Amino acid sequence: MKGGHRITGLHLYVEGLISYLSVREIIRYLKRWMKGSDIDFRGNFFRYHLKSLSKEERQERARRFAQELAFLRIRDVARRDLGDRRPMEGEVAYERRRIEQDNFRSFGILYDGFGFQRIFSSLISEDERYLNHCHIIFTNQLLGTWDEDDHRYHARVSVYGFPSLISTTGVVEAPAKPREFYLKRRLGIPLEVLKTEFKGRFIDYGDSRLTEILKGYVMQVLFFHMTGNPFCDDPHCRLYNAHWQEELIRAQLDGDYGFCRSHLRFLNRHAGSRKVREKGVGPSSRGH
Repeated sequence: MKGGHRITGLHLYVEGLISYLSVREIIRYLKRWMKGSDIDFRGNFFRYHLKSLSKEERQERARRFAQELAFLRIRDVARRDLGDRRPMEGEVAYERRRIEQDNFRSFGILYDGFGFQRIFSSLISEDERYLNHCHIIFTNQLLGTWDEDDHRYHARVSVYGFPSLISTTGVVEAPAKPREFYLKRRLGIPLEVLKTEFKGRFIDYGDSRLTEILKGYVMQVLFFHMTGNPFCDDPHCRLYNAHWQEELIRAQLDGDYGFCRSHLRFLNRHAGSRKVREKGVGPSSRGH
């Protein structure tokens, strides 16, 4: 793993109401690793990047973005036909309220993640559209990307790019629960009974461990930004690409160490952090 791009500006945003998210704690965590970066929290992404416009211009931009967001709704995960149907007025009004309100709740709508990303990217000012700036948006909306292998959309925790998006709803919905959970659900066992039986084996809504989990996904964003590769094949490293809830819990909460040896070495050499030693540092990762 070679040296990557240096991040001098790291900007965090929150879109929607997210329980158990402590941005302050995540910033403290980032400052531990990114000593050479200026880190700031900017609140609502739309409000921050539209604040320099007049009231009339803000309203017009909000109206336009609401229409674009409504087009990104995925109605059938097996069809890639975004934009084929004109959104209803109520759908556009919903998106307009979501743009204008800080504490808007998620209602389980699946959106095209890369389309979401393009809308946000169009708002970032020219002077921050450089690799030394990293923008991270925490959103409560559920995001998906199209998989060419099985020709369907899949929910994702994160969509990396410019900016990078981390979906807290995706933390719950994207990684799969244990196989036995789905088998028993098909047999008709009530959901609440299964949640009790499988407690601790998956992340659910309102989980107080959310902030700790998101620290690992933020670090994946940084590695994507610095090296182009956000993942590690070591299942105990926080950069592990978890497809199952139990893999997510192991990598982000119960792993033997925070980072494998090679990723820890990269942070100490290239990310501007002080020399950090972690208890039980793992073996060198492969394939980077």
